[in-house]
Amino acid sequence: MSNDMNRRDGGRPEARRNGPAERRGGQRPGGAREGGFRPRDNQGRRPDRRGKPAARRGDSPRDVALKALQDVVRGDAYAAQALDRRLDEAKLSSDDRRLAASLFYFAVENRLYIEAALKPFLQERPEPLVTDILHIAAAQLLFMDRVPDHAAVDEAVKQVRAARREGFTGLVNAVLHNLIRARDGGEIRLPDREADPAGWLSARYSLAPAVAEALLAAYGPEEAERFAAWQPERRVQTIRPNRARHDAASFEAWLDARKLLWKRGIVEDAYLIENGGNLASGEGYRRGEFSIQGQSAMLAAQAMEPKPGMQVLDACAAPGGKTCLMAERMQGAGRVYAWDVHPHRVELIRAAARRLGLDNVRPSEHDARRPLDSLTLAMDAVLVDAPCSGLGVIADKPDIKYRQSAESLAALPGVQREILDACAKAVRVGGLLVYATCTVLPAENEEQVAAFLERHPEFRRDGDAAWLPEALRDRWRDGMLRLLPHRDGLEGFFIARLRREGV
Repeated sequence: MSNDMNRRDGGRPEARRNGPAERRGGQRPGGAREGGFRPRDNQGRRPDRRGKPAARRGDSPRDVALKALQDVVRGDAYAAQALDRRLDEAKLSSDDRRLAASLFYFAVENRLYIEAALKPFLQERPEPLVTDILHIAAAQLLFMDRVPDHAAVDEAVKQVRAARREGFTGLVNAVLHNLIRARDGGEIRLPDREADPAGWLSARYSLAPAVAEALLAAYGPEEAERFAAWQPERRVQTIRPNRARHDAASFEAWLDARKLLWKRGIVEDAYLIENGGNLASGEGYRRGEFSIQGQSAMLAAQAMEPKPGMQVLDACAAPGGKTCLMAERMQGAGRVYAWDVHPHRVELIRAAARRLGLDNVRPSEHDARRPLDSLTLAMDAVLVDAPCSGLGVIADKPDIKYRQSAESLAALPGVQREILDACAKAVRVGGLLVYATCTVLPAENEEQVAAFLERHPEFRRDGDAAWLPEALRDRWRDGMLRLLPHRDGLEGFFIARLRREGV
């Protein structure tokens, strides 16, 4: 699973660090209501105090957050994409964009916690739209100090009315007032931590029950909670220069000329940007000056040690960030073959290579579970960035936390095994097979590698750590690297290097 895009448009809100139900002081008034009568324009909207038409109801931050939430939980959209789309549709001020993003992400990231908090006050679950309105309001009441309680309740009732669900206004009003009393009295109920550790971890950190159980089995209760609770203290966007156009000095001068606040990351070519806004919509991105890519994803491509003249395969390549990093390092000499099973995702790879001006990328539609006879023993290096549970990147993709089930977690290792076995056939003698995932579960990582080596004695672990940044070399064990967000400050990732010694 790829982790090439790690931005969040509109900025990420400051979370309550002391726990979901604990309130901090210093509330600021917000959400002021219109006062007095003002005439409507010819579209039925009241002008603001400067005589300009007010925003339509659908352009409010809460409605944008609600629509994006529905896209995620009802339409299986990815969180960042859903919010970006809804923000693009609405014409909001910068402050309202930030409010919409805050409402949305608090509701998405804490969905199961909110369900547990609301459950005692609902005899039965209302229809989906009303449930989602309750979740947006509960996110404000439980996680946001800047929104007064009465404003959160009033706005939720207005949303219900605007949705023509008048019969639910009393229920929404009562449920939210009960939630406020429970919050203030410390009476929000979760499963008992000692009697049901998986249930408690699931509800407290909004993890799918199967995910909570898998984390507890792999790491134990203390480490599992540290993993689940972690959030970066400061949100930055990680970018890397297009090596075909920039060295470090020229890129840093380019950043400075645009007054971007930056510092270097742990990984070579990684730059952490604090004030970039929506970098992907800027001219520099469109012109191919840089790519947006997480540091751990960059490491997976760098583990291939791409050099000019090599023939390499990126077997699960979309959207193309790792493919392009390797192509840039190869300076136009050699080839990077890039596969994806879906035609529209192949187009993403092709578009990325075109944007960056890379002529040595060869995208194609192909199922990586099927070997190509024409590539047998032909590749200097093969990257299998396998489909996985994605748990290493839940800080940036919170919807992943409850997309997994016991069935999906059990099925993933089989898919990974098929891809590894097929792609291994393409590695030449002496060549390198790099296996990577953006998850932290041993069944998809260390256990997968051990089982592969049992089936393929012609491969061995490659213990060379020279390609790794000095700061991460103590994490390198027997040709494998496991990164944990709460420990290492990077996206959760697993990387293994396997060298073919025979046929």
